[in-house]
Amino acid sequence: MSRTLTIEPVTRIEGHARITLQLGDGGEVEDAKFHLTQFRGFEKFCEGRPYREMPALTARTCGICPVSHLLASNKACDHLLSVSIPPTGEKLRRIMNLAQLVQSHALSFFHLSSPDLLLGWDADPASRNIFGVMRQEPALAKDGIRLRQIGQTIIEMLGGKKIHPTWVVPGGVNEPLSQEKRDAMLKLLPEGLEIAKRTYAFFKTLVPKFLDEANHFGNQPTMFLSLVTPKGDLEHYDGLFRLKDAQGRILEDMVPPEDYERLIGEAVEDFSYMKFPYYKPHGYPQGIYRVGPLARLNNANTCGTPYADVALAEFHMLQESGPIASSFHYHYARLVEIIFGLEMMERLLKDPAILDSRVRARARSNRSEGIGVSEAPRGTLLHHYRIDDDGLITWVNLVIATGHNNLAMNQAIRQVADAYVDGNDLREGMLNRVEAVIRCFDPCLSCASHAVGQMPLRIELLDPAGRLIDTLNRD
Repeated sequence: MSRTLTIEPVTRIEGHARITLQLGDGGEVEDAKFHLTQFRGFEKFCEGRPYREMPALTARTCGICPVSHLLASNKACDHLLSVSIPPTGEKLRRIMNLAQLVQSHALSFFHLSSPDLLLGWDADPASRNIFGVMRQEPALAKDGIRLRQIGQTIIEMLGGKKIHPTWVVPGGVNEPLSQEKRDAMLKLLPEGLEIAKRTYAFFKTLVPKFLDEANHFGNQPTMFLSLVTPKGDLEHYDGLFRLKDAQGRILEDMVPPEDYERLIGEAVEDFSYMKFPYYKPHGYPQGIYRVGPLARLNNANTCGTPYADVALAEFHMLQESGPIASSFHYHYARLVEIIFGLEMMERLLKDPAILDSRVRARARSNRSEGIGVSEAPRGTLLHHYRIDDDGLITWVNLVIATGHNNLAMNQAIRQVADAYVDGNDLREGMLNRVEAVIRCFDPCLSCASHAVGQMPLRIELLDPAGRLIDTLNRD
């Protein structure tokens, strides 16, 4: 008989989700869905707040991605002010963004995904975690902890604290960089780069062992969206939109972020609180695309730093032609970006202008609408605000990196389930592979829960002993 398999919760991701697999009479997979089950609603409860509060408010969307929201929100506020921030202020923002990139990618690779890669998909779930990695590969686990610490320490030196810093403000940053902090950050970077290079070299030895996973983990034709520099190079803080198709043809190029509504539409489904962005000219759901490190490296002509450019060339050798299609290679792309982030931070910090005291432009609101776009670790992040004559927010749209990947994640779990799940001989490792393809995307679900619509809801009231007293259902 047909039946539904539920994987809940999806483990080693940020936030709350479940996966449902619909099995047919013969045990074959007939359908697969990824459900974001939490709802938060930042887009609505920010209405009525002064626009200058938006960076601090939206940074609270997530404890993993606060810097990403802080930067995108402040860029939207810069747009409302109609200002160009001082060059040193921009460089300092870039450094904080790259530090966020390094620490977040390290968390994803070492803490969340390496247990599968090092211990095996079928390993005991009790040990298939970072503690199991510590026992089997203590040096690698230590490197992961240290690399994340380096990124977080740089964020703290710039912003005053590691989580939810308020140092980035509309118009720039609120304090110039001291020589003492600059020198302290520069001392951290060589160690970080050595860890990144060592990990990258080790991971390259693992890639040939996972050819089957690379063939089935979201290895499907989609488009790729990211920001690039005006020269078409890797970009994380600013830039213009580039969209490539699955064959590598550029469909959209050098599109200003303010024109995003021409490119991106947003659909909703009744099985998830996450929106489903899509490429408007292709319609929904045909307009499927991916964002994040895989998309950024597929779209970039070069990284622009020495070792990262070598790694980028090796990344493109994973496939004979066209963009790298397998979502399994998000892991590879993250390691390339970590190297780039460390190299670029060193370059920016060695610029004598980084100590300039002019770091903020001051103005009042000069527009009624502001759009800010940057590249978060997980992909393109967009904040769009409208304000009234008193500077109060009347409307907010947040297009989250994980949301961009929503269609692709649903497509990927179906492909993995088709390849590995046998409904007549179910094993835990099969279902872990379905979870693992989601971990390739490194979703941040707290950020992504902003959909309009309803899902079925069940509320249970339990007494102190855990006995069910009452239930409330919304179908």
